[in-house]
Amino acid sequence: MKLKTHKWIVIGIFAGAAFFGLIFILALLGFSAADSTALPFKRIAVVRLEGIITDSDWHAGLLREHLSNRNIAGVLLRVDSPGGAVAPSQEIYNVIAAYKAAGKPLIVSMGNVAASGGYYIASPAYKIFASPGTLTGSIGVIFTLPKYQELAKKIGIDFRVLKAGEMKDVGSPYREMTENEKMSLQSLLDDVHEQFISDVAAGRSVDAEDIRPLADGRIFTGRQAFESGLVDSLGGYAEALNYLRQICGIPESVRPVTRRQHTGWREFFLESAQKYLPGVEPFFRPAGMYYLFVP
Repeated sequence: MKLKTHKWIVIGIFAGAAFFGLIFILALLGFSAADSTALPFKRIAVVRLEGIITDSDWHAGLLREHLSNRNIAGVLLRVDSPGGAVAPSQEIYNVIAAYKAAGKPLIVSMGNVAASGGYYIASPAYKIFASPGTLTGSIGVIFTLPKYQELAKKIGIDFRVLKAGEMKDVGSPYREMTENEKMSLQSLLDDVHEQFISDVAAGRSVDAEDIRPLADGRIFTGRQAFESGLVDSLGGYAEALNYLRQICGIPESVRPVTRRQHTGWREFFLESAQKYLPGVEPFFRPAGMYYLFVP
C-alpha cells in the first residue's frame, strides 16, 4: 500500500513538473520581450519609430541592444515619421548602418510618411519597403527662425542686446537679419544638406551624383520613390515582415520581439502642433536645423 502511495506521489511530481514546464514554454512563445537577451531561440524584433525625431536615446539604444543580441536574427524597423532634428537622426542612421556592416538584416517598412529624416535613417537598411501611397523623400534641411519684431513694437517692448562677437545673436527674433548673417546660416544649411546627400548615397551604395537631382526637398510617393531607386520594393508592413521572416528562417508561429516607446510631453506637443496647428508648430520646435518634412 505504501509502495502504491509513493508511486502516485512520484507520478504527481513528474506530472506537475511537466505542466509547469509546458506553461513556461508557452509563456516564452507568447513573450513580447522586455529583455530579449533571455530568449533561448532565434526570433526577429520589430521596432517602431513614429512622430518627430527629437532625440535618439531610446531608438538607438534599443537597436544597439538587438544588434548585439545573438538571439535576434533580424529587425524590422517601422518608420512613420516626417523626420526631425539633424543630430539625433544621424545617430540613429549610424546604428542602422552598423547592422549592414555586421551582416545582420534590418528591413525598413515605411508607413504613411517616412520623409526627410524619416527617409535619411532608412537609407542604410538592408531593404526598404514602401506602400505606393507612402510620402517619402524630402531630402533637404530646414532652419525656421520665428520673428517677433513687429509684435514687440505693437505692445511697446524693446530689447537691448550687448554682445562680444558679431554673430553672437544671429537669428534673433527681435530684429531683421543682416545679409552677412543670412550667408553664414545658409553656409551651415548647405553643409548639412551635403551630409544628407552623401550619407544617403553611402546608405544606398550609389554615387552622390545619383542622389543630388532628387535632393531638392521634394517629396515622392512610394511608387515614385521605387521608380527613382530611393526604395527597394513596394509593399506594406505584412510584406516586409514576411520577407524578413523568410531571409532569417523564422516561422510565422514565432512572434516578434516588440517594445513600445512612451511618448514624452515634448514629442506629444510637437506632433500635435504639426498635425493640427502647422502654422504655429515652429514655435514649439527647439531651435536648430532639421531633416524635417513640413507640409
